[in-house]
Amino acid sequence: MWTDDFLRYLAYERNYSARTVGEYRDDLNAFESFYREIDATLSWAEIDGDMVRDWLVSMMEAGRAATTVNRRLSALHTFYRFLLKRGWVDADPVRDVQGPKKGKPLPVFVKENEMDRLLDGAFFGDDFQGKRDKLILEMFYVTGIRLSELTGLDVRDVDTSGRVLKVTGKRNKQRIVPFGDELQALLDEYSDARKAAGIDGEGALFVDEKGKRLANARVRRIVRDYLGQVTTLKKRSPHVLRHTFATSMLNHHADLETLKELLGHESISTTEIYTHTTFEELKKMYNQAHPRA
Repeated sequence: MWTDDFLRYLAYERNYSARTVGEYRDDLNAFESFYREIDATLSWAEIDGDMVRDWLVSMMEAGRAATTVNRRLSALHTFYRFLLKRGWVDADPVRDVQGPKKGKPLPVFVKENEMDRLLDGAFFGDDFQGKRDKLILEMFYVTGIRLSELTGLDVRDVDTSGRVLKVTGKRNKQRIVPFGDELQALLDEYSDARKAAGIDGEGALFVDEKGKRLANARVRRIVRDYLGQVTTLKKRSPHVLRHTFATSMLNHHADLETLKELLGHESISTTEIYTHTTFEELKKMYNQAHPRA
């Protein structure tokens, strides 16, 4: 059989590992099973591009990941190049078939009820550290700023009368981000706790117990530890809270242009990925709620 000849070629002439050869075998068997269900009389030499495209569509409809589909198409393409070199077929039916584009993974975000449980619960202490940590979680969630933007904040960047932050983003581009009463109250509590603990900080807004500006690694650990108390997400980073902010804004009817400015994106195309997230949530709710979904 041609497939046996091909697999021996991979193993003995190309020195592929047994695992890799096995993956090629599985991919070719999957395609052969597909086309034989359509026409049991077909041979490898009679396969055309339409048959390969039908296989591609069937895999996508079955929910196969783009990486899996492209790997299988690549295996089939390699097989047909082998057959062409030996003169056993006249054309490669995979040559003009384009695989699916690899989509960017959807942003991971924390559910609103989980964030409410965290921020309204008794997870934070009443001392300086507890007030600071709660402010960090709240600020990420209600402003959507990046980790480096948060740790780079100075006290002077907070306009309490105007309720805005002056944020320095990528390439030192500055933007103004508004905040509300709840964050203002937490800022006041943190400031009072900081003074009571005798911590200066030389201008930095978020500092450790010795008055030094908080390092990014310390903030990551703070966020990870607190989120771990309310969510089972594997990713529990400041960037997840940025995604959570964006998703919440869209779920509560913010427009994309506004969200783009708040997040400091250069292009609205970067912001649009959050519309896919909210649409996925809509589909999930529809499938759960509709009796004939």
